[in-house]
Amino acid sequence: MKMVGALIGVFRRTAGYTQRELAERLRVDGQTLASIKQGRRSLRAEYAEFLDELLDAKGALSADVANMPEVDLFPRWAEEYIDLEREALALSSYQNQALPGLLQPKEYARAVFQNDVSVLSGDEIEQRAAARMERQDVLHQANPTTASFIISEATLKDRLGGEEVYAEQLLRLHEWTDLPGVTVQVMPLGRDFHAGLSGPFVLVETADHQRFAYVEGQLNGRLIADPDEVSVLERKYAMLRTQALNPQETKSLLGRLLGEQ
Repeated sequence: MKMVGALIGVFRRTAGYTQRELAERLRVDGQTLASIKQGRRSLRAEYAEFLDELLDAKGALSADVANMPEVDLFPRWAEEYIDLEREALALSSYQNQALPGLLQPKEYARAVFQNDVSVLSGDEIEQRAAARMERQDVLHQANPTTASFIISEATLKDRLGGEEVYAEQLLRLHEWTDLPGVTVQVMPLGRDFHAGLSGPFVLVETADHQRFAYVEGQLNGRLIADPDEVSVLERKYAMLRTQALNPQETKSLLGRLLGEQ
């Protein structure tokens, strides 16, 4: 990824563009282009094709992207969602299997990756956990993303990674309920109606007010752009918010669970 970023810089200078001009032609902000140049963000295939033509790169960037090693910070099918998440105006996440990635302490993230099948190496686990921590910057930047999270009580009480990780997870969630723009709600056990039985999903609103949804299955994920499908999930999320504990009740529950440690 760093090599691809360096090549973009070489081709940009040869073609006579400033970095700002190139970002404008690519229709991305300067921070996004800088992240690609520094190797912190992968170059999407459609961007590579555009830059090959714009910078007269003879197909070099597309060839590099097509032959990128499979071991990467994020699965290929999740990269487009990760790009949207970084720039999102608002995120709404319902999770019933594990804590949302944006709320996971590092040890919890390690425990999640340790449960992957096929088994990841120690280095792969560390790299992916570090990348997950970097994603959480969207909640701490000067203008943080407005983020709403609904998590299952069963997920909240799981002991992934053991008791120490569990205690850290409760403390982190309790602290993060006070973050500006962050709302955390718990869907309690025993409800007689539940709008999220079809599984977890995330809603994304971009800075230009486009709306997307992202769902994951066992082996891959899918980004949804169809307005009708996104609308269905938005309505489900609205129902889930009324069925879950409100933010104050959620914080009280977390406090009680912390007191039991």
